[in-house]
Amino acid sequence: MDLEPTLLIIPLLGVLAPLLARGIGRWIRVPIVVFELVLGILVGPSVLGWAQPDAFIDVLSEFGLAMLFFVAGSEIEFAAFRGRTGRRASFGWLLSLAVGVGLAWIFVPGEEAIIIGVALASTALGTILPILRDAGELKTPFGRALGAIGAVGEFGPLIAISIFLGQRNPGYSTLVLALFGVLAGLAIWLAFRVPRGAMHRFVSSTLHTSGQFAIRVVLLILSGLIALSIVLDLDILLGAFTAGIVWRLLMRDAAEPDREAVESKVEAVAFGFLVPVFFIYTGVTFDLAALLAQPTLFLLLPVVLVVLFVVRGLPSMLAAPEGSTGRDRLSIALLGATALPIIVAVTAIGVDEGILSTAASALLVGAGMLSVLLFPLIAMSIRGERATGAALPVEDDAA
Repeated sequence: MDLEPTLLIIPLLGVLAPLLARGIGRWIRVPIVVFELVLGILVGPSVLGWAQPDAFIDVLSEFGLAMLFFVAGSEIEFAAFRGRTGRRASFGWLLSLAVGVGLAWIFVPGEEAIIIGVALASTALGTILPILRDAGELKTPFGRALGAIGAVGEFGPLIAISIFLGQRNPGYSTLVLALFGVLAGLAIWLAFRVPRGAMHRFVSSTLHTSGQFAIRVVLLILSGLIALSIVLDLDILLGAFTAGIVWRLLMRDAAEPDREAVESKVEAVAFGFLVPVFFIYTGVTFDLAALLAQPTLFLLLPVVLVVLFVVRGLPSMLAAPEGSTGRDRLSIALLGATALPIIVAVTAIGVDEGILSTAASALLVGAGMLSVLLFPLIAMSIRGERATGAALPVEDDAA
């Protein structure tokens, strides 16, 4: 099939998804990514066949995934990692990784178990952040706890991917990762050393001109750290995530109106263009036929979904803010178990290296898609409509 229909259909679905979300939102709040994924599957080869996989759109989709991780890195609240919340979020992820690999090892010992374990131990921070933002939860203790859970649930698997799933042995991979850490640390140090007053004034002066200095700097940082990841044979998402952290530090002292203006432009590029391409194209390329061809695999989808909740969701409850109710903890567990981007990335590596079958990959990605479809919807329904900051007392992270 020619490229032109797919190029038209994906933007059309990108417009249709928020309209559907808004229309159905009168009765029930459904994340936009749900519609993007479902619509992608509907028009893809597995159902209607109107859109087909294509190399050009695949590149755009990769940019969308990278932009998703950039935004996730730029929205990390570093204060959430201090004290109780950070310790418990980190311990919860390590527990998830150990349980995930252990369970997988029982059935498929070896590298395949590592791939499955890393996939099960992930959290889609970039997916749940827009949901928390739309619900006014980002600045609440509930939102900050989920920010820490999501950050370690994305950054931790990226580290594990780089160490265990590369072409090198784990020892050498660790040295390469340490080199990346040193270079990334240098970038962060430079972000602290940049004369912020002069840069912020230049950013402000070009906000509404063709210069758009802030967006150009974002693309430079993102491209530079992604290129560094490629040179060191690390996953590009590690570079994208780090780029978001560097950008946040660069803008940390900017005036609030300027920072909000820049963030709105970055979000426009991310969530208005590239990120929807990633989610819709994920639906287009989803191998539904592989699941339908093996009824047993299809029937295993809810089982893997429950395993994802147990492996990643339950340990996430450890980082719940003090004073959380049972409903709040269950909501955190469901959102902590929401996973897709890391699952897509990890299983793609496994398939490319001949470790994981396409059917097993489709099963894991299918469970990840179901988690995005169901878990946030159930979690926010359980959580209920809350005024920002009103539901829980402010947590003392020093505790």
